Amino acid sequence: MKRSADSNYKYLNRELSWVEFNNRVLHEAAKKELPLFERLKFISIASSNFNEFFQVRVASLKAAQKNNPRATDSNGYTPSVLLKKLSSRIHQIVRQAYDILLTEILPECEANKIFYVRPDKYNPAQKSFTEHFFHHDIFPLLTPLRTDGESFPQPVNLKLHAAFLLKPMENVHHLQNALAVNTENEIAALVPLPSGLDRIVWLPSSDGSKQFTTLDDIITCYGKELFSGFKVTETMVFKITRDADFSVDEDNSRNFIQAMQEVLEKRQSSFAVNMVCTTSSEKLLNLVKEKLCLTDDDIYKVYELIDPSTLIGITDAEDAEKFLWPEWKHFNTPDLPKEDTYWNTLRQHDVMLNVPYESFDPVVKFIKDACEDPHVLAIKMTLYRTGTGSEIVKSLIHAAKNGKQVTAFVELKARFDEKTNISWAAELEKAGAIVIYGVVNLKVHAKICLVTRKESDGLRQYVHLSTGNYNAKTARLYQDFSIFTANHDISRDATFFFNVISGYSALQTMHHLYMAPVTLKTRLIELIEREISLSTKEKPGLIIAKMNSLCHREIIDALYKASCAGVQIKLNVRGICTLIPGLPGMSENITVTSVIDRYLEHSRVFYFQNDGEEELFLSSADWMDRNLDRRIELMFPVTDKNIFASIKKSLDLYFQDNTHSHILQKDGSWKANSPSKKEQAVRVQEVLYKKYKKRSDSSKNIPAAEFLVRRKD
Repeated sequence: MKRSADSNYKYLNRELSWVEFNNRVLHEAAKKELPLFERLKFISIASSNFNEFFQVRVASLKAAQKNNPRATDSNGYTPSVLLKKLSSRIHQIVRQAYDILLTEILPECEANKIFYVRPDKYNPAQKSFTEHFFHHDIFPLLTPLRTDGESFPQPVNLKLHAAFLLKPMENVHHLQNALAVNTENEIAALVPLPSGLDRIVWLPSSDGSKQFTTLDDIITCYGKELFSGFKVTETMVFKITRDADFSVDEDNSRNFIQAMQEVLEKRQSSFAVNMVCTTSSEKLLNLVKEKLCLTDDDIYKVYELIDPSTLIGITDAEDAEKFLWPEWKHFNTPDLPKEDTYWNTLRQHDVMLNVPYESFDPVVKFIKDACEDPHVLAIKMTLYRTGTGSEIVKSLIHAAKNGKQVTAFVELKARFDEKTNISWAAELEKAGAIVIYGVVNLKVHAKICLVTRKESDGLRQYVHLSTGNYNAKTARLYQDFSIFTANHDISRDATFFFNVISGYSALQTMHHLYMAPVTLKTRLIELIEREISLSTKEKPGLIIAKMNSLCHREIIDALYKASCAGVQIKLNVRGICTLIPGLPGMSENITVTSVIDRYLEHSRVFYFQNDGEEELFLSSADWMDRNLDRRIELMFPVTDKNIFASIKKSLDLYFQDNTHSHILQKDGSWKANSPSKKEQAVRVQEVLYKKYKKRSDSSKNIPAAEFLVRRKD
């Protein structure tokens, strides 16, 4: 995405910026020095990312194209113009992805004796195996669907389908004849691929190599068995992406859960946004395209191996570890006891976790201990994306069943996690917990747990605040900071926060926690304005911020103003960034870096120099309209000096990375960073891993205390 040199626009386009983020993900897949399966994983991630992008952002643009076609965005793009630009760029990226997959990754797999075998290359043993597998394991699960009836069958969202073009055999009586349907011409049938089977099918091999085919290959190879009396003349495998950009009318929904369930059902048959398909049949392609009202720009043709995200199954092969990055452990923090509860420790000082370098286990233990401790009277926490099988939610259910007061704020509107959250909410409510299904017209995206405990000197409260979700699975892959604290000022504000979002409590002044959409944005702008007022030529102000996305114009305008005042601004933005850096007279003091590596950078960290009285904040919120204006979010200060120093040092490291980072240019393009011949290579995630490993190794090497005991002779 390039911005013309004579453009007067102050912001890059959000959608085009996101597409460039996904291109940076694909850039990792293109690195030949990466382990083979890690490259495949990055292709898989890019493919999955596009699935969500089409369901939400492109679907929204298509709706705007229909309902308000002449409207323009801040760059002067109408929906049609922007859709055209997106299609052109995404087609380029998809072609690049398949070029990497087919000309680099698969040949490297073959060099390591892992072969993708196409149906026309099955040897006799493999042909016998796949034929038997088709008849005994696949055939009973298949349902061919006619397309010549009054209504065209609606392919399910994101589900692979096989299409068959059929020609009736002569002198064969067909049911269609009895129904007076013309069978002289070719007709088409659709077959949804069964979702209960693995897409990767491992084949027998006599030479010690690993060989695989795909479920769709087997179905298209033997699919003729489904159509007795017909000859299969052409086949095609395809996947439809549908609109998922709609939600419940919360103001008019009496039964919110039922309304959410209806939304989930609608996603499976909403209007089609795009189609990815193999190129083997133009007739079938044109039929599906016409029936689903898709244009040429909506069609993404691939040669084979449709939907690379499902190919991740080959990484489960035996000896796969040699094609993956070496294992990085998740180290235990020495700041918390392994066996005892944390109450005594937290009364003395705050504790910070930096996952996934450090284990997420202390968060699970903190909540489990609270649920089992007879002195704990109440537990309140927010649940956004917990995942299936959550030990945290199970602990809350157990506590509620045992009569402990548990209040869970379960956000049912967490997109694509609605089904899981509805299930957890039902179990919590059944156990006796107080369950609050978010806030009307606002998503509760804050990450906070408040524990109230009866102690010898009265009630004491303990708080856990995080930049990431209470999800043990993603905590092994997403980088996030969180803090445990017994700080009275923080716990007091936490109490106010929960009172506000649970009932009719008036907004109460919180002095240490800042809540969107009430005070968080205002506070950020105040902090930026303060940096402007304190900045001088001799000692310019400094703002350093790390986040997932930046596209809120009020914040961007404040940063532009700060840049013009001489404030130095360093931004680390993983994904979308609509701010334009480096423009004379507007943003020459702003640099934007993006790091894409082994772990997904998810933490939000905001630093303000404040004329030497430094302040550092962590937050659940990105600097986006949805986070600051349409969600319940929290920003909280880092007050412990040791934790402050640790996070600040880590934050600075992100701007030293020259192996897995990109720099945003003033024309909107991103330039990959690489060390010069004189520079040392710096990979921030590796530096952080080694830091935590060294600390762990040091703690293990501390000799146990020995005591000399005096005895009477």
